[in-house]
Amino acid sequence: MEKETKREKFVRLAEARTNKIIDMIQLLGNCSNQATYEYTSQDVDKIFSAIESELREAKKKFAKPELIKSTKFTLD
Repeated sequence: MEKETKREKFVRLAEARTNKIIDMIQLLGNCSNQATYEYTSQDVDKIFSAIESELREAKKKFAKPELIKSTKFTLD
């Protein structure tokens, strides 16, 4: 059995996890049925604010780190 490469592992996990997230978002959308559920616009704002915040944090983890500037002191 061949060992899975880092790329193959990333693709496998990223696809599975992304599809889970999409499924959960679609399930959350089912809560919008006002014949079944009662909610306020503040509830909706809180839900999507929390999701958007976590999404921003996750996206930051994929960002390339900026070049580290030297902060060492010199007289030159």
